[in-house]
Amino acid sequence: MERIVSRTWLVTGCSTGLGRAIVSHVLAAGEEVVITARRVEDIADLAARAPERAIAVPLDVTRPEQVQHAVRAATGRFGKIDVLVNNAGYGYVAAIEEGEEASVRAMLEVNFFAAWFMIRAVLPGMRTRGKGHILNVSSLAGRVANPATGFYSASKHALEGLSGALAREVEPFGIRVCAIAPGMFRTDFSGRSLHVGTGLIDGYDHVHERMALVASAGERQQGDPEKFGAAIVAVADMAAPPIQLLLGTDALRAVTTRMDECRAEMDAYRALTCSTDFGAVQA
Repeated sequence: MERIVSRTWLVTGCSTGLGRAIVSHVLAAGEEVVITARRVEDIADLAARAPERAIAVPLDVTRPEQVQHAVRAATGRFGKIDVLVNNAGYGYVAAIEEGEEASVRAMLEVNFFAAWFMIRAVLPGMRTRGKGHILNVSSLAGRVANPATGFYSASKHALEGLSGALAREVEPFGIRVCAIAPGMFRTDFSGRSLHVGTGLIDGYDHVHERMALVASAGERQQGDPEKFGAAIVAVADMAAPPIQLLLGTDALRAVTTRMDECRAEMDAYRALTCSTDFGAVQA
């Protein structure tokens, strides 16, 4: 595939893990990139790799004024934003009954609302130019919900829903949207970035065991962040990327299993499902 030259990227959450890998591959592709993180000193080394094509901008994605500043910095330096990657996010584990409201709301602000803020900020320019890619980093948990990660799944299910609707809304403007759902990759998701609920309730031992499992994943994940970064660049190179994309064999396996379960449930309850139409025979 012939690469589109002179694109400008804006990537959120670049201080560690997948964000750093994305930026590394964007720079290796010879493209321009606005690298963001809450602490600009954490990403200064990335920008220093290609100072003529990269700038480091401080960005707390939950603060709309900083979102607008990052977009202005991008357009001021490079004149445009061709690819937005909403990568910033983190996990929170707890049983649903145990969830702490402040913690859940804080995670939703980052995982969902911040992505929406970023999208709103870049869309006017993309619509004017009649092109652009918006890549939202979701999660396997955005397709399959499990005990202990219910709140995280809720945030990523919301991002998946937003992405699907957005893709159809902006397609006439030449803008492409893809929600990318990775499985487990070797990042600090299960370490520094993971928030663990503290209000444990007796009787949820099976949930607490899974909380501990998620928190102890460490370096056992089979996903390679560098290959993830390369895949993101490949998606941005597509004229018509998929609206939803899985990355990782674990993600493919889990979602395939869940889809099979959904099909079996629909078939099993087909009569009840169809009995609610006017004129239908009540099951």
